[in-house]
Amino acid sequence: MPLMNEYIKIVKNGLWNNNQALVALLGLCPLLAVTNNITNAIGLGIATTFVLVASNTSISLFKNVIRKEVRIPIFVLLIACIVTIVELVMQSYFYDLYLVLGIFVPLIVTNCAILGRAEVFASKNSWDRSALDGLMMGIGFSVVLVVLGAIRELIGSGTLFGQASLLLGGLGNALDITVFENYQGTLLAILPPGAFIGLGLIVAFKNFIDRRISKNSA
Repeated sequence: MPLMNEYIKIVKNGLWNNNQALVALLGLCPLLAVTNNITNAIGLGIATTFVLVASNTSISLFKNVIRKEVRIPIFVLLIACIVTIVELVMQSYFYDLYLVLGIFVPLIVTNCAILGRAEVFASKNSWDRSALDGLMMGIGFSVVLVVLGAIRELIGSGTLFGQASLLLGGLGNALDITVFENYQGTLLAILPPGAFIGLGLIVAFKNFIDRRISKNSA
């Protein structure tokens, strides 16, 4: 039971209590830049989650042979290798999406959330806990990406899952939904200020829920 409780705590931290985008406020540059629609958000979310799981697991496995004096450069090197693999896969199978995401795929290397989990958690825990931590942190980050992308796309363009074909090919055309017919769009939602406003509302909603939970449990 203590081991199960530890796993449950890791899951809760990744998805809610220590969500890197809403609590630690890390990795905001790609989060704010690419979330003008759901498709971009899902693509970057999957890539980031894969890197988190792979980097956490790798660092945990090799933590005993990495000297403390050079641990940060080694962590960055491992993360860069994993991101390069992700880039090559995206270029091979999702090239159009890769072009849309642009510089923010290689910039995953410098994502503070990934390096932070490597230093704070993976370097101090077993590989299974580290893999779970990376998965939950990645899913938590991805959920914020998708929610923000949905809000901005819906308000900005009146659609949902626009350009889903970039991720799913021909199957994605069936997911492209026009919610508001003859909608002129709201430019603010698509521009960077809209991203900041949307993220602020999501953070405020989380804080509101946390306060209600804390008040009810008191």
